Amino acid sequence: MPLVDIVMPKLGESIMEATILKWLKQPGDSVAQDEVLLEIATDKVDSEVPSTAAGTLAELLFDTNAVVPIGSIIARINTVSTANTPTVVAPSAPVPATVAQALVEPVVPYQPAQVNIVPQQPTAVGVPRFYSPLVLKIAQEEGIGLAELEAMPGTGVDGRVSKKDVLAYLENKRQGTPLKAEVTVPQPAPFLPAQVENVAVTAPPPAPAPVAAPAEPKLPTPSPAETAPVHTATTSGNVEIFEMDRMRRLIAKHMIDSKRTSAHVTSFTEADVTNLVQWRQKVKDEFEARENDRITFTPLFIEVLVKCLKKHPWLNSSIDGDKLIVKKEYHIGMATALPNGNLIVPVIKNADQLNIVGLSKQVNALANAARLNKLRPDDTAGGTFTLTNVGTFGSLMGTPIINQPQVAILAVGAIKKRPVVVETAQGDSIAIRHMMYLSLSYDHRIIDGALGSTFLNSVAKALEAWDINRGI
Repeated sequence: MPLVDIVMPKLGESIMEATILKWLKQPGDSVAQDEVLLEIATDKVDSEVPSTAAGTLAELLFDTNAVVPIGSIIARINTVSTANTPTVVAPSAPVPATVAQALVEPVVPYQPAQVNIVPQQPTAVGVPRFYSPLVLKIAQEEGIGLAELEAMPGTGVDGRVSKKDVLAYLENKRQGTPLKAEVTVPQPAPFLPAQVENVAVTAPPPAPAPVAAPAEPKLPTPSPAETAPVHTATTSGNVEIFEMDRMRRLIAKHMIDSKRTSAHVTSFTEADVTNLVQWRQKVKDEFEARENDRITFTPLFIEVLVKCLKKHPWLNSSIDGDKLIVKKEYHIGMATALPNGNLIVPVIKNADQLNIVGLSKQVNALANAARLNKLRPDDTAGGTFTLTNVGTFGSLMGTPIINQPQVAILAVGAIKKRPVVVETAQGDSIAIRHMMYLSLSYDHRIIDGALGSTFLNSVAKALEAWDINRGI
């Protein structure tokens, strides 16, 4: 039976793994080529994985919620249709052992190796208990300490804790009934291997010497906040507790990681964007009638931003160890709020090669795709600089967090009419102008205050110098 391997596809240059959300096919199901086989999620977007071959799904190598590295084999498809396979009759010549084995093995269910269950032989003191990288990762994310892992029942080979064991432990813990490492004396009735294995792990050693485990896998020392349960058992007052969804947990992790990575500094300035506002007001109806699309402020900001990045290329870079990697392409990320309150950053590729019409169409298309959860993995990959519009919801200014591995992020605030002093050839006067605050957060490891402030002021001056008579 020729088998075709289905691998976790490459989902972007910075994406190294993906989580399986749901299998749409099960072993034995017929699969057409390019038919969607499963749904996956990365730290950026959700996506679907189509089958690269037609046939019958032979096996799934990962369960739902498994975190799978890019390029790993996740399933196998038998490309020979079982409907057309003739019935096997006894051949006149002996069937080779290898052929017979190949015909039998795929339909034989897996049986646990009962011979390895030896309750009378507990694990020797000082022998480290093995934990897979996936188990360690889940433990770190859920705040499970090493002591909890040691006491956790394991159903894997030699009593190892599997992903299912950790998830079951967390589920019971959240329900207020955590699994205990206590086992009663086995009765003649059937018992679970996990119980016997647990005896082997938790049974007291022959000698009362304490267990010193310097060679055990080291988890980061958890803080009290990390070791706290997901749901607090004791609450006071009228409260409602919600579980963070997957995207919110990832956003929280990225924000903390960014703060730990970059030395954040934020500079502020303000700009008189009266010409910009009046120009957009003048052309928006013509633009919508001609392009069947609307024009927002975002593409105007991006056009100015790219011009200033070309004058200050260090802002369009990333850091690799002690090296500064200056990017020659201008891929501008735009932070976009989703209906559920989460945030995603689709990227406009080669923004320096687009005019106002092209930028507007890209901005609108990506924003709509984000809100409809139809972004592709490539739509959020490869950004070199990020723009966030905190003024969308009325904020005057903000202190944005850098989108790693970039070195800076620009925030634009709400545009407000204010009386300001206007300098003219005839003298100073007070006028009502459209004013906007801008804030730039940058990585102080590589960008000093002089460069950061110079770049920010150049953006403000470029916005103020917008040509009100220019065409679309």
